Amino acid sequence: MARPIAETPILTGEDAVRFEKLRMKVENLSKEQRAENTRKLNEAVKKAKEYITICI
Repeated sequence: MARPIAETPILTGEDAVRFEKLRMKVENLSKEQRAENTRKLNEAVKKAKEYITICI
């Protein structure tokens, strides 16, 4: 049986301010910056796959 999903906590104070600043920074990225971030992420995943072995 599935467990119910807990409510998302409401951010207040310093956490809310930090979250809003990070949200605005992400929204202001150019297409080139987003493409570069995606490329870096893909490289990191590829590198991590060299060290990770999944046995099923």
